[in-house]
Amino acid sequence: MTGTDILGYAAGAITSLTFLPQVLKTWKEKSAKDVSLLMFIIAAINEVMWIVYGALLDNWVIILTNAIVLAMSLTMIFLKLRYNK
Repeated sequence: MTGTDILGYAAGAITSLTFLPQVLKTWKEKSAKDVSLLMFIIAAINEVMWIVYGALLDNWVIILTNAIVLAMSLTMIFLKLRYNK
């Protein structure tokens, strides 16, 4: 593994944590009233596009990073819909 690979995986790991604080806060408080549904829908679409791009390049850093962020985006969409009732 090269230094470039290590940098890519480290950056991917940190990027994967981007939405984690919001997911945890929303889950804990059981409230998503101040969360933008549209932002997470756009993020989810963006992550799917990045995953396809990564697959076309056979780049696992891109695929794994964006798959984790997609999972968190979809979780936030679910929580927003669940707690906004």
